[in-house]
Amino acid sequence: QVQLVESGGGLVEDGASLRLSCAVSGDIFDIKTAAWFRQVPGKEREFVANMKWNGGLVNFGDFVKGRFAISRDAAKRTMFLQMRDLNPDDTAVYFCAAAKVPVGDVASEDQYPYWGQGTQVTVSS
Repeated sequence: QVQLVESGGGLVEDGASLRLSCAVSGDIFDIKTAAWFRQVPGKEREFVANMKWNGGLVNFGDFVKGRFAISRDAAKRTMFLQMRDLNPDDTAVYFCAAAKVPVGDVASEDQYPYWGQGTQVTVSS
């Protein structure tokens, strides 16, 4: 099993930056890819970004437009989502997710069996 715990969310102003963390524990040695999604009440989860767990290819949702970066600290078993130029439309619960098999559609939440509990990000106008 894999356990994921997000942290770093909070209330920030329009234009601010924020870094989310995802602590990964358990049987992580065969994780293939990890990702960030976000969800607004009443809407489906939206793909934010993903990365191959051993480094390399990353992908971002179209709305990111160069504002976010995804990275991993292997020693600390933590994945990060660095966000800048936040706006009220970025208000959501942010989740990290992981998969142990190669992911076909990286933007599909169905591809990821392991999820954290989420961390709330609120951007005030």
